Amino acid sequence: MEPISILIFAIVGAAAQFVDGLLGMGFGVVSASMLTVIGFSAVTASAGVHAAKVGTTFISGASHWHAGNVDWRVLITVGVPGAVGAFLGAVVLVNVSLAGARMWMAIVLAILGVLIIMRYGFGKSLIPAMKVRSRNLWPIGLIGGFVDATGGGGWGPVATPSLMTVTRHKPHRIVGTVSAAEFLVAVSASLGFIFGAAYADIPWFAVLGLFLGGAITAPIAARLAHRAPTKPLGVAVGAMVIVANIVVIVSVLGLPGLVGLAAVIAVIVPVVVLEMRILRDMKKARVKTPVS
Repeated sequence: MEPISILIFAIVGAAAQFVDGLLGMGFGVVSASMLTVIGFSAVTASAGVHAAKVGTTFISGASHWHAGNVDWRVLITVGVPGAVGAFLGAVVLVNVSLAGARMWMAIVLAILGVLIIMRYGFGKSLIPAMKVRSRNLWPIGLIGGFVDATGGGGWGPVATPSLMTVTRHKPHRIVGTVSAAEFLVAVSASLGFIFGAAYADIPWFAVLGLFLGGAITAPIAARLAHRAPTKPLGVAVGAMVIVANIVVIVSVLGLPGLVGLAAVIAVIVPVVVLEMRILRDMKKARVKTPVS
């Protein structure tokens, strides 16, 4: 079964990293959601995802740097605090109860899914619009790193929209900088899990698959970051994350399957309507664009 499992995780990793490289978010939340859905604990899922991310974020960061998408000043300002937050988050996650950790992780990931949809479906951010100097961006990194380690993903959903709100950088520069800084976060979180002895049960076949798939699509996504149809992709990722974690929450609470099905339908139906509206608006925008 392991060769087949590696292939399945490679496909997931390739798709997740492709979206992550375009949007600055997605790999961690998608991969962690998949691992928790199939039954791995929150600690194991987060530790496994961060082990894979050490490799994928290095390749992704290098690819974004080569494509000219990285601001090194912002990278250091958010990346170093992000590493600190990730280490602390990993230690905290290792030391909470397994049932509580799984529920916490599912709730965090589901909230991140909602934030992703708000960002790409409605252009809304919970952070007020403001302009902040680079040296004052460190709280974004600290919070993003902590959420990333405790939730198995979250660096991108916290850091990317925050930097888009408080800086004047172009979107593809923010995506590239966040992707490159995530290498520091992934390494630090992995050290935190090692410190907490959380690597014993990691499914290394899943880690290998996620890494191999992500390594293939990371350079492609970096090249396309400044011209991809980010809105429909972002909404789809957010919806997928919410649905996956609804399944986990229903399972942990022991609720009837019909309750979970109703909750999933309640997410999917409005998301389909939203995607149709986004695609219609994109089509109208192309029609209105004057031909030179």
